[in-house]
Amino acid sequence: MRGIAALVVVFDHSSYTFMADFRRELTPHFNTSRYGIMLFFLVSGYVIPASLERRGSVAAFWIGRIFRVYPLWAAVVTVFLAAGLLDIVQVPDFGRQSAAAVAAAHATMLQELLGTPNLLLVLWTLSYEMSFYLLVVALFRVRLHQRSAAVAVILAVLAVVSVTAGIVLPASALSGTLGTGPLIAFASIAMVVAVCCASAKSPVLRGVGGVLGGVPALVLVAFNSTVPLWESLVILAVMFLGTAVHRAENGQSTWRYAAGTAVTVAACAVGSAYRYGDGDHFTRRGWIAAFLLALLTFGTALAARRRHIPRPLTGLGTISYSVYLVHPVLLAVIDSTIGRRRQDNLALEAAFFTVLLPLCALTHRYIEAPSQTWGRRLARPPQPRR
Repeated sequence: MRGIAALVVVFDHSSYTFMADFRRELTPHFNTSRYGIMLFFLVSGYVIPASLERRGSVAAFWIGRIFRVYPLWAAVVTVFLAAGLLDIVQVPDFGRQSAAAVAAAHATMLQELLGTPNLLLVLWTLSYEMSFYLLVVALFRVRLHQRSAAVAVILAVLAVVSVTAGIVLPASALSGTLGTGPLIAFASIAMVVAVCCASAKSPVLRGVGGVLGGVPALVLVAFNSTVPLWESLVILAVMFLGTAVHRAENGQSTWRYAAGTAVTVAACAVGSAYRYGDGDHFTRRGWIAAFLLALLTFGTALAARRRHIPRPLTGLGTISYSVYLVHPVLLAVIDSTIGRRRQDNLALEAAFFTVLLPLCALTHRYIEAPSQTWGRRLARPPQPRR
């Protein structure tokens, strides 16, 4: 599923360069970006809490996540900045924000929620991923992690309430009120302290660490994103829906309960999008179609999970993180050098994928795989001496 989601997101972004006319026709009816992203979030919700609970150790969980996410992220960001220094690509304008503040915001991966423009557009979803990690750890530490379905329903209902009540917040509302610099400083310190405390041996520190990470994460998602409030809440609800499905599959809950959660989240998400209406860069029809198809895709994959999966699909899933992070850099180089096509060119679109996928296989082999191996070694509990 991650592989399919990554391909759809790549098509969404590359279509700006190679198939702009087709994209303009398609997007009002089917939002390819939201389809891929919602599928990603469903899979994350299904996998991430299971990873934490399987280990039973918050420290091991964070080590695993850091070595899974950061090495490739650091490599891609470094290449992009180097290309920017050489005037090969155009680096975003960060306004009056200092280099230290921009670096700190990106280092936490919460930049989307800290009022800082994303160095690469795709990095905004990693801010939601990181928030989800913090929330999952918080629930684990206060022993509410088994309530995934209830959390999903509450978040989904709040999304409907917010859009029905007409609650419209400006983008990065907290940053505008408190200041971007102070918010970045607070969030960075709070995140480091939260991770350390939640990984400590003291039960009191563990609980404090969980709350210190989870509460700010929820506040930032709700009040400081560039995404509308209702959609931010739907994203979190979708992640916890994935967790609820995992619990049903493993006998920690019932399938009826998971199905009820799915119906509730779907109804609330569709209702929220419908009430939100159409905007300059948003059509409710395109969003709703993409969201429902993402749920259907996930459900179909779940039903077929015991069947043999073709190796190309599993291989694509293996390199999906590389595909997601590497493609915007390659597109930025193309846009700054060759330029975007004035007419649709399917051959160039196919050629882009032909270059991208082997490149991502290399980044996975030489960056992702070794770093994951190191992370597993560090996260492994020490063996007692004989």
